Amino acid sequence: MRIGIDLGGTKIEGIALGDDGRELARMRVATPSSYEGSVDAIVRLVNDLESRTQMTGTVGVGIPGAMVPRTGVVKNANSTWLIGRPLERDLATRLGRDVRIMNDANCFTVSEATDGAGAGFSVVFGVILGTGVGGGIVIDGKIQTGANLIAGEWGHNQLPWMRDDESPGPSCYCGKRGCIETFLSGPGLERDHAMRGGHALTAREIVSASSSGDRVARATLDRYHDRLARSLASVINVIDPEVIVLGGGLSNMPDLADNVAALLTRYVFSDSVATRVLRNRHGDTSGVRGAAWLWPPVT
Repeated sequence: MRIGIDLGGTKIEGIALGDDGRELARMRVATPSSYEGSVDAIVRLVNDLESRTQMTGTVGVGIPGAMVPRTGVVKNANSTWLIGRPLERDLATRLGRDVRIMNDANCFTVSEATDGAGAGFSVVFGVILGTGVGGGIVIDGKIQTGANLIAGEWGHNQLPWMRDDESPGPSCYCGKRGCIETFLSGPGLERDHAMRGGHALTAREIVSASSSGDRVARATLDRYHDRLARSLASVINVIDPEVIVLGGGLSNMPDLADNVAALLTRYVFSDSVATRVLRNRHGDTSGVRGAAWLWPPVT
């Protein structure tokens, strides 16, 4: 059995998979806003999954950042309480077994490239649109981590083709301004709506208001679609993927993939755009499956 854990900004999800990839159990809890609380929650999830299945499994964990092999600590996490902490070592100590950790967007991309919306394509760019904005690149079935462990981290480039009313952009936890993440994350969408004359609403409420004919909410989503198209066009101009798979909570917005795909020709450096933009196949938490697959099946 393989256990996958997805450590998100608002929730931690765990899954137990059989050797054939069949889901045996799934659980989720709210993410504590502390390092010790997050470690405790992951350990409890693993124990609960093993109790429910009456089996012991390998453990893979997807995190919103990267584990640095040289130092053994986390970097670049938007859940900032993880930064500089030896998460892999601490979890291994608490669980009494080795643990494998990978960036959550990489886990998502592995999942969707293996048997999801990106299956059968040689170059897949996986996108996380949630509490943060992440990305992963799979080429010929292999995840690309890069020399600095940041391959696919499009969320910390500046919003492309920034307009006068967007510049210099909101401050980002990374220390810069105008990062794609500050516009396209859930908090970024909500902040933009409030700043442009809307009431303080959640992302889900903005979508609902737009569907009900609210013009301010509709304009907010139009801006979101255009900014996402600009941002993805800059990715296409660099790696030219065959398919882009959208994940994270915001990927559930109605017709998001189709609306964004229709705008790409405005920005991509090509007379036509063959890259497909697809919604994920395994749900907005597909990454938890990829985390489980960080280990081969137990035999």
